[in-house]
Amino acid sequence: MDKPFSITLAPPFLTATFAQPQRVLSWSMLRPGMVIANRIAWLEVRNADLPADADPFEVIGKRVSDAGLEDAVVLVTSRDIRRHHHHHAPVENVHANCLTTAGLSNSERVGTRLHMPPPFAGTINTLVHLSVPLTEGGMLEALSIATEARTTAILEAGLYRGGKHITGTGTDCIAIASPIGGPAQPYAGKHTAIGEAIGAAAYHATVAAIDDWKTDCAELNAAMRAS
Repeated sequence: MDKPFSITLAPPFLTATFAQPQRVLSWSMLRPGMVIANRIAWLEVRNADLPADADPFEVIGKRVSDAGLEDAVVLVTSRDIRRHHHHHAPVENVHANCLTTAGLSNSERVGTRLHMPPPFAGTINTLVHLSVPLTEGGMLEALSIATEARTTAILEAGLYRGGKHITGTGTDCIAIASPIGGPAQPYAGKHTAIGEAIGAAAYHATVAAIDDWKTDCAELNAAMRAS
């Protein structure tokens, strides 16, 4: 069970497609909440795509519709979707797979709002798929574990903005997916194989994605200084 979804990169979309419909829980811009979905799609946008007088839901909805992705749970990002990362974590009889893109220039520290416009936008958008069915409560707990793993990776990156250690961005989104049917597991905490697998997959994928973002930032800053 190395990868329960196929990955298609066709800018401005990155799409993870499941062989069978899955239960998905997220706070995505399109199709949020608990839904049944075959696909999770990342849409890459730029500031020019969303002028101040435009309705972002209308603009993004049209682009998604034009691409034939109305059935997908859609995650919106300005991060280069070519820089996506996948990590597979097997623990006992459980498999977790994480696909993520990460940028941190749209960063915040939880409990504050820095109100500092970023030099160029970025956010973290994450899919974590579990090989076992989960109850609704189990899905919620899985979401919390994935969030904790992502935040741990951010904290370990040691990045500051406005003199504060950042913990995420203002527009992060996480989608948890699990199979439909079969005995549903009620728990996904850190004492369980499910929780360990989720944490490992989300943590390692996020670390790799942040490393890529830091490399890209360094190259961009060097180019700006040289110009």
